[in-house]
Amino acid sequence: MFNDTICAIATANGIGSIAIIRLSGENALSIAKTLTKKENLKTRYATLSNIYNTNDELIDEAIVIYFEAPYSFTAEHVVEIQCHGGYIVAQSILKATLEAGARLATAGEFSKRAFFNGRIDLSEAEAIAQLIEAKSEDAAKILASQMKGSLKTFIEDVRDEIIHILAFSEVSIDYAEEDLPEDLVTQIKAKLDELYALLNKTLQASKSREGLMQGFRVAIIGKPNVGKSSLLNALLNFDRAIVSDIAGTTRDTIEEQVKIGTHLIRIVDTAGIREANDEIERIGIERSLEAIESADIVVALFDSSRLSDDEDVEIARLIEKYRDSKNMIVIKNKVDLEEKFSLDNLAFDLNLNSKDDVSSLVNALEEIMNRSNSSDEVMLISTRQINAVSETMKNIEEAFIPLEDQELEIFSFHLNEAVKEMSSITRPFENDEMLDKMFGSFCLGK
Repeated sequence: MFNDTICAIATANGIGSIAIIRLSGENALSIAKTLTKKENLKTRYATLSNIYNTNDELIDEAIVIYFEAPYSFTAEHVVEIQCHGGYIVAQSILKATLEAGARLATAGEFSKRAFFNGRIDLSEAEAIAQLIEAKSEDAAKILASQMKGSLKTFIEDVRDEIIHILAFSEVSIDYAEEDLPEDLVTQIKAKLDELYALLNKTLQASKSREGLMQGFRVAIIGKPNVGKSSLLNALLNFDRAIVSDIAGTTRDTIEEQVKIGTHLIRIVDTAGIREANDEIERIGIERSLEAIESADIVVALFDSSRLSDDEDVEIARLIEKYRDSKNMIVIKNKVDLEEKFSLDNLAFDLNLNSKDDVSSLVNALEEIMNRSNSSDEVMLISTRQINAVSETMKNIEEAFIPLEDQELEIFSFHLNEAVKEMSSITRPFENDEMLDKMFGSFCLGK
């Protein structure tokens, strides 16, 4: 399908012990022979060789591995040159491959070729892309499973079941003048109900586990000067946020990443939620509320050494509002001081002093994140996949009414749309623009 040969540096920019230049295409082997001045490169064999540019000048001594088509990632002839890492060496070898007849690959073009050559499907391609950016060990395990085809198998099973039901409908259209047997309609409806329930279960499980893929977002909320910044600094183990006794010191959200257990999380220290005194403070408070909306876990902080007030009541109201939709940890802070705080109907999960020991909070966060991967359900790992399943469910819903009325042409139309949506997760019928956009988000050289 592809007549040209592409090349790219497949390792990250910067100084390292090894850099890899990858070639794929019809002329990959001949270009490698030109650069190495070797008459033969044994397939799947690591060959130590000098690498020369087109002026016969030595660039480096490197390991060269040739993968003969179709036994490669792209199912084309592939050559990988493993040279010494650094800014200059890899770029010099890349320049030599271009001068020898290759062209620079676009982002994701190696994976795109693997897809079009039947080596991988879209679900496996997306798993590869997300594995590179995995934010937890659990996410890496899920993505590794999907690279081996676990999601593909699930999609094909659902798709085949819909096609099986569709076949009943298409055959029955030929006998439109006759009423369908009542038990056949009941059987079809039962199968659709079962499929809908399965897809809905998968969809909800995937949404609840999004933090595994993207990294959990933890928002720390509370009124001004309750210890939010001290808590952030304690979790990070360094002074990232300014700490003072002046209310409103933090006037915007502060975000930092930290690893807890096997998870990489993003902690958001929000501005104190209260009545704003100026425009800048008002914007900071609005961003705090947005941080709560986008958070996977909300840590609500109250100062036990101060009397409760209207601002505490507002925080308690937010806790109640989001309790069913967010993982919530409610903390009574500054417990080393004389306790004065009291608020009816507010239950605390933890008591701590954020300037001293936050291990109980770390344990609580880790427990919540580990719990999110307790399900063995197949997981949808991208917005594209989630939208496709949602549209499939919508078409199944819309098929019920024409089925009851025995309007089989309309019923079949909705099932055909459902099949197309499910197929789009692994191998869509046609949509070049969508494919270009998806593979364009991949790393260069992948």
